[in-house]
Amino acid sequence: MDNQTLTIRQLKSVIEGLLFMAGDEGLSSSQLAELCECEEERVQHAVALLQQQYTAGEHGLQVKEIAGAFRLGTLPTHAPYFQKLAYSPVQNSITQASLETLAIIAYRQPITRVEIEEIRGVKSDRSVQTLTSKGLIMELGRSEAIGRPILYGTTKLFLDHFGLNSVGDLPEPNVVLDENTLEEETKLLFDKLEAKKHK
Repeated sequence: MDNQTLTIRQLKSVIEGLLFMAGDEGLSSSQLAELCECEEERVQHAVALLQQQYTAGEHGLQVKEIAGAFRLGTLPTHAPYFQKLAYSPVQNSITQASLETLAIIAYRQPITRVEIEEIRGVKSDRSVQTLTSKGLIMELGRSEAIGRPILYGTTKLFLDHFGLNSVGDLPEPNVVLDENTLEEETKLLFDKLEAKKHK
C-alpha cells in the first residue's frame, strides 16, 4: 500500500528516526519502503534528500549506504574526537545496561544484537553503539541467519583494559547469564576483572 498521507518532508523525518533506531544494522530501501508503506522509489528520493540535508547543514552525522543498507553514521573527519571518547575510563562513563551487554558479548561472542536482546529482554542497540564507539567491541562479520545480522565480539582494548591475554582468561560466571541473573552476574564479573587487573 502506498502511503501518500506522508509528505516528503514527513517521510524524511520518519526515515531518519528509523535509521537511528536500526543502529549498526541499518535498513535497506525495500525495508524502509515496507515500514513506511510507500513505494521504494519514493523512499530512495527521501533518503537522497536527507543525505543532501546532512551535507549542506554541516551536521556531525551522515546517511551512508553500506552493503545495501542505509545507516546513520559519524563523519570520518571527526575520528580524533571519538578516539578520545573511546579511551575515557570505562566503568565511570558507561551505563549498567552497557556493562550487561559487554558481559554477554564477552562470554557469548560472536553474537548478534538480536541474540543479546533475547538474553537481556530489552532493546540493546544503544548499548552496542556505546561499546562500539568506545572501542570495546567490534564487528566480526555477519551471521548466516536471515538478514545476515552483524556479529559482535570484544576488542584488544577490552583485553588491555582488564589485563587479559585472551577471552579464555575471563573468570567463570557463577551461573549461565540470563535475564534474571544478569545484573548480579555483571557486577560480580567486573568486580573480579578489576581485582585481577590490580593484582
